[in-house]
Amino acid sequence: MVSFTSWARRLAGGLVLLLAAATAQAAGLMTPTDGGVPPLKLREQHVTVDVEDGYAITEVEQVFHNPNDRDLEAHYRFPVPAKGTVAEFTVWIDGKPVVGEVLPRDKARQVYEQEKAAGREAGLTEKDEYKAFDVLVNPVRAGGDTRVRLVYMQPAGVDTGVGRYVYPLEEGGVDQRQLDFWTANERVEEHFTFTLNLRAGYPVAAVRVPDQPGAAITQQGPRQWRVTLDNRAAASQAGGAAREQGMEQGAERETAAGDGKPAFQLDRDVVVYWRHPKDLPGTVDLVAYKAPGSDRGTFMMSLTPGDDLPPVSGGRDWVFVLDVSGSMAGKLATLADGVGKALGRLRPEDRFRIVLFNDGTRELTNGFVAVTPEAVNDYVKRVAGLQSSGGTNLYDGLKSGLKSLDADRPTGIVLVTDGVANVGVTAQKRFLELLDKRDVRLFTFIMGNSANRPLLTALTDASNGFALSVSNSDDIVGRLMQATGKLTHQAMNDVRLDIDGVKTADRTPARIGSVYRGERIVVMGHYWGDGPADVTLNTRVGGQERQYRSRFTFPKEGGDNPELERLWAYATIQDLARERDNFGADADLEDAITDLALEYGLVTDYTSMVVLRDEVFETYGIERRNADRRDLERLAKARREASAPASNRADQSQPMFQQPRASMGGGGGSGGAAGPWSWLPFLVMAVAGLLRRRR
Repeated sequence: MVSFTSWARRLAGGLVLLLAAATAQAAGLMTPTDGGVPPLKLREQHVTVDVEDGYAITEVEQVFHNPNDRDLEAHYRFPVPAKGTVAEFTVWIDGKPVVGEVLPRDKARQVYEQEKAAGREAGLTEKDEYKAFDVLVNPVRAGGDTRVRLVYMQPAGVDTGVGRYVYPLEEGGVDQRQLDFWTANERVEEHFTFTLNLRAGYPVAAVRVPDQPGAAITQQGPRQWRVTLDNRAAASQAGGAAREQGMEQGAERETAAGDGKPAFQLDRDVVVYWRHPKDLPGTVDLVAYKAPGSDRGTFMMSLTPGDDLPPVSGGRDWVFVLDVSGSMAGKLATLADGVGKALGRLRPEDRFRIVLFNDGTRELTNGFVAVTPEAVNDYVKRVAGLQSSGGTNLYDGLKSGLKSLDADRPTGIVLVTDGVANVGVTAQKRFLELLDKRDVRLFTFIMGNSANRPLLTALTDASNGFALSVSNSDDIVGRLMQATGKLTHQAMNDVRLDIDGVKTADRTPARIGSVYRGERIVVMGHYWGDGPADVTLNTRVGGQERQYRSRFTFPKEGGDNPELERLWAYATIQDLARERDNFGADADLEDAITDLALEYGLVTDYTSMVVLRDEVFETYGIERRNADRRDLERLAKARREASAPASNRADQSQPMFQQPRASMGGGGGSGGAAGPWSWLPFLVMAVAGLLRRRR
């Protein structure tokens, strides 16, 4: 038998190499499509993020310089953020910003190529499945600068009282990573700024930005914070400190940047956390928007249950299915110390199996292993000799993990992977068939910005588990501590939300499924009319029916959140895409996705965004619907900023939940016994430590 530590180091190896590999190519870069010429220089990059009302809007503005003596076509690539959708791509033409419009994918490509052939300025944004947004800009003038702006929207979730935002820069590092033939520019030569404005509906106790020592965090009120990064300011401070100490660090930094300019390396994500106080009540929040003259509105309802889920008891079986393919290599020697502590904190009545997969699969354990000191010591000793290599046969790995399960014991499957299946079965429908009619929960740790989130999320949804994304720049120990609290407590199962008194439709998600400790339930949809509504949450906990009720009002008109329309549309598109991936291509599904994307100005698998000279839009008969929508959204943002952040709590007069919400610091009744996932923080500390050492 091979030791559990062998698994540990394999996992460690997997975690770190993936993260290290991601630094090989930074994101959001513009490079010539002609690989025979020198790359463009990224002179400036300015990122502005506004987090409020349950969603985030990110604007990325960049200035590229073409040092060559001829015009060039350039390529711009940006990782698809989790649940993020592009709302704007703008190119400055003749000093004026021109907003792109969405067309069917083939039509947009045709228009772009025609304008390119005519020598006129044009840009094109396409989606590379779940991995990245690809943008072409032509021409980038010889010896000149080109300014572009990308705007995307995404939900901003809060889990166990902790919010998290990720600005993705690391571009994947997975088995099927696109092999670009151009040279990537991995740094901003002159000026990089990052500003995150947090406007929360509830007080914020603290804000944290790991792995960015130059970040400045300022509190502007109990519900309002700002995070800033500025490479020029950081360079000035570093130079001043060096001069005071009689040292040359500042000079060394400037030399490394080139030409005496404080370059900023685009080699890791920017992650921002915020934490709410422990004693906030469980709540229902409602944000709604109705366009002037419309009877139909769009709503986003957020339900944050109280911390009344009981702790689990009895033994459980755990099956660890671990990706040890080439994309996960380089990390196998990292968890030997942490795994011993981790296994030692499992409950004596628990058992575990360990399955490894790359091109093929093999089991380190010969069936389930009881947690004993002898077994732990044995597995710790056998870890060091494992090697990683090969492709990713995710299907066979999961299939092996599902074998020989004991129907009389609760079972959790822990999958750690980047999810890019490139060997054996790859069809999503076949993966779902593996889980069909099996009473297991799949808990997935998704590594990397190019991980196949659609597949991994579909698998966890089908098993009523959960998926947790992990970035290289995350506060990884704290990130997985969030998972600990979920698996030490019972879950809400078969969750159903009923709304009576106000007509609602087009709700997403259509099926909520299971909800774990500290999770927030977010439902979006359309409503007609206004007035009081009875809102009921029905669920089962530990086999017992539970019901939560409240009554509150849906607004008659207005609202300063027109972005809700796009967020609803994209969430619905994701539902339709999951149905397509689960059951196969369907013309009706494709048409439905295309129609929604065209109406709401969204880049999808079937639609793209094209930028043309203003007068050329009219020549092609292209309406400026997206430009008009962006004007509306910018005006609404300005109105929101003119006032202090306000609470969107809807159930104030009739609270739905009686207990305080779960928090990272709350006990929640877990008692003194170590939960089945209490080992996770130890496991991740080893990863985090190695990451710091590698840097």
